[in-house]
Amino acid sequence: MNGLTSIIQNNLGISVIGAVIVAVLLLVWNIFLHFSISRINKNQQQLFSGKGAEDLEKIILGHVKGIKELDRDIQDLYGISNKIHNLASRSVHKVGVVRFNPFKDLGGNQSFSIALLDGESSGVVFSSLHSREGNRVYAKPVSKGKAMKYPLTDEEVEAIKKAEVGAEGIGKNA
Repeated sequence: MNGLTSIIQNNLGISVIGAVIVAVLLLVWNIFLHFSISRINKNQQQLFSGKGAEDLEKIILGHVKGIKELDRDIQDLYGISNKIHNLASRSVHKVGVVRFNPFKDLGGNQSFSIALLDGESSGVVFSSLHSREGNRVYAKPVSKGKAMKYPLTDEEVEAIKKAEVGAEGIGKNA
């Protein structure tokens, strides 16, 4: 027992110093936690100032309802966009015109071929042949730039090529 008492008396100073260090660390930690809680309380007061929790719930539910309405509107616009896209793909996108003289003994390029094509180069080619006796107009269906049922003349093929090239094809030989 004498040995135990002497060990305690010899290490008493170290034990007291260790206890003081632990107490100081706990005090610093307590002060840090106090400031953290104060900051959280301040933020919470700002969040709820002038509004109750019930009011915030109403606001959040209102936003959810608004988001659902916006989603429906977006779906409606998507459907409208698809309809416009489908309509646009069937409309005339490309035009090509070729004027020519089918009869060498007559003057002027009074005859013409005009190709009216959609985005897939399908549509119709109109040809007008002008002579002294009158004017004849022909229409031929076109699918993907090729004749469907009736053979195409050289001028009609040229009109299709000009339509596929774009607007710069209009006016040449016109």
